[in-house]
Amino acid sequence: MRNVRRFSQGIFLLIFLFLFIQTESKGMDELGYPVKIFLDFDPLILTTTILSAHAAAKAFYLSVITIIVTLVFGRVFCGWICPLGTLNNIVGAMRKGRPKTDERNWYRVKYYVLIFLIISSLFSLQLVGIVDPLSLLIRSFSVSVYPLFSYGTRAIFDAVYSTDIKGITAVSEFVYSGLKKSVLSFQQPFYNQSLFIGALFFLILGLNLVEKRFWCRYLCPLGAMLGLLSKFSILKRSVSEGCTSCGACANVCQGNASPDKKEEWRDTECYYCWNCDDICPQNAVSFGFSGKKNAAAMDLGRRRVITSMASGMIAVPLLRATPISKTEFINQRLIRPPGSLEEKEFLKRCVKCGECMKVCITNGLQPTLLEAGIEGIWSPLLIPKLGYCEFRCTLCGQVCPTGAIKKLKLEEKAKVKIGLAMIDKNRCLPYAHARPCIVCEEVCPTPKKAIWFEKAKVKDRNGKEFIVQQPRVDLELCIGCGICEAKCPVVDRPAIYVTSIGESRSKENKLLMEGY
Repeated sequence: MRNVRRFSQGIFLLIFLFLFIQTESKGMDELGYPVKIFLDFDPLILTTTILSAHAAAKAFYLSVITIIVTLVFGRVFCGWICPLGTLNNIVGAMRKGRPKTDERNWYRVKYYVLIFLIISSLFSLQLVGIVDPLSLLIRSFSVSVYPLFSYGTRAIFDAVYSTDIKGITAVSEFVYSGLKKSVLSFQQPFYNQSLFIGALFFLILGLNLVEKRFWCRYLCPLGAMLGLLSKFSILKRSVSEGCTSCGACANVCQGNASPDKKEEWRDTECYYCWNCDDICPQNAVSFGFSGKKNAAAMDLGRRRVITSMASGMIAVPLLRATPISKTEFINQRLIRPPGSLEEKEFLKRCVKCGECMKVCITNGLQPTLLEAGIEGIWSPLLIPKLGYCEFRCTLCGQVCPTGAIKKLKLEEKAKVKIGLAMIDKNRCLPYAHARPCIVCEEVCPTPKKAIWFEKAKVKDRNGKEFIVQQPRVDLELCIGCGICEAKCPVVDRPAIYVTSIGESRSKENKLLMEGY
């Protein structure tokens, strides 16, 4: 069974990696099988999204399958399926041979984290995406691991190519060509918080060197939720009278479930990995659907549970009692992807998985830090200077698992405003320096150009008069895509820039009052 379980883990990890690679534009405005399907099976995200937003994407009801499987077989998702759990297993294998550490009773921490997240979501604060294992894994891969892999791979092959050794160069170019067609990104992505998010991810993996599956045992809120459900599982573990309490099972238990203590066995911590069954020298351990489940009662401590609940409630006003939360405060540089819900609703749904950033073909979508407050950390915003919103692209709405970004058709997307372009006359060449420039109008993608020109008579320092075309922005036609800012030849600080004012999703964030 151990080999069967390892095979299952390997298969699901490969499926995850395959879907992750496929979650990218292949030249068309359509994706085949985005990696969000793993999030669709996540009951924790389903629960918190329903509590915070009182709605959930239909695909999320696939997570009911995970719940049913857990009620039948126990916490098998953690032991057999979860790709982050598999990575923890792989790293934890490096710790083999070290003496067993003293047993830690920190397993209750993840239940306190779960209670905190559930209560805070009940009061409309959606924080689960920060620590949900699937969301965390996809975000870490999208923003840090995958860009690191792409950059490193390209650097290696560039170094080999620069040696100009005929035989080696020919082989490397053949291999590099295959990698570009299969696993490498179309273009090298860059993200503002790649180092920070990557460091947190590698810290989680590194904790396995302290104790195997440290994250899964002590911190994972999804594991805590599935652990609670597994108390009612039909599949049971039983120990016969032949058990000699030799402790062999305790040394191989992935969940630190105290399998050697018979009736003190913690069924909520068992991943049903079958390690204890395989290693038992007396064949005293067995799994089946009959008999009585002998397990220790779960005691989280009434005071600690109350403290976790209170913390979840207090977190709401604590995180929102800031100027950012004021109704009249609008961060003009917080440009959300097209199709995004109104900001409050957006934050109730966004789980910060980073899929929208991965599929952005211009690399313009970046993770926020504090632009939307701590509540909105790692949610997407468009930075036009890094990459504009492609006019004929709707990929971000296709991959959003929770509906925080609505899936739009191209004709619908063309009418959505995410902001408005503004002209800085002190930097614009035709205004400030009497130099001809028409770049912003040339690149404007709207069918009827949102940027138009007004001819003006200007003089040079010698008094010679000539005509230049000075740009204007049509308030009705500009959709705020940001291509004008990205392509402006004034490269240090563009003479034309985009702010969120005028965005379709907000009734307050308008430049002009209605009727003007």
